[in-house]
Amino acid sequence: MIMAVKAKRIGAALPSLTLLSLILWACGGSKPEQPARASLAADPAPASGMRSPIDSVSDPRPVIAAFGDSLTAGYGVEPGRSYPDDLQRLIDADGYKYRVANMGVSGDTTTDGVQRLPDVMAVKPVIVILEFGGNDGLRGLPVSTTRANLIQMVQALQTAGVEVLLAGMTLPRNYGPDYIRSFEKVYLDVAAQFHLARIPFLLEGVGGHPDLMQADGIHPTAQGAEIVSSNVMKYLKPMLKN
Repeated sequence: MIMAVKAKRIGAALPSLTLLSLILWACGGSKPEQPARASLAADPAPASGMRSPIDSVSDPRPVIAAFGDSLTAGYGVEPGRSYPDDLQRLIDADGYKYRVANMGVSGDTTTDGVQRLPDVMAVKPVIVILEFGGNDGLRGLPVSTTRANLIQMVQALQTAGVEVLLAGMTLPRNYGPDYIRSFEKVYLDVAAQFHLARIPFLLEGVGGHPDLMQADGIHPTAQGAEIVSSNVMKYLKPMLKN
């Protein structure tokens, strides 16, 4: 395989406060007394996601690499039900000739993304959907680190002639308005600096909706992943060529 399966980082079981915080994520609910520290890798189960080799001989379609953490990998849903899987179906239905490669690994931070750049380059993508930062924010890592790592990834991809679609993220309200504001601004600034197409919030219409989220309050269900794929397709479509 071009990309070896990376061992998933193990996170502790989420406390009830974390679950409450994440349910309030997109709802702007009241602030819990203490900030929760969670991860986009909810338990020790193996990461989901497409891990098939990219065979450019038998399938010469240009590659769209969905590059990110467990939200991309499809954590907790059945094989074939991740957002990149649904995105492939949308692309096919619209008659576009692209192949979506799921290169999500649960638990990854932006630092891990930088380290995995060679894996992404190896599949020679024409477009990368860059979805990182959620784990940085949930762990309270410095916003400056998230910014620097995203910039490094974008610069490397653009230097290689790859178009980048940046997926924006936010955080549970209990992380505090100053940190959240600084975190969200990273995506705005990086998109503006490098003239990137940007998805304002990957989980728009999904985060904060218990019927579309798994019990951990972090990861979408299969139904939620379908909505995520529609969110992505809205911003990806202008980048596609017939």
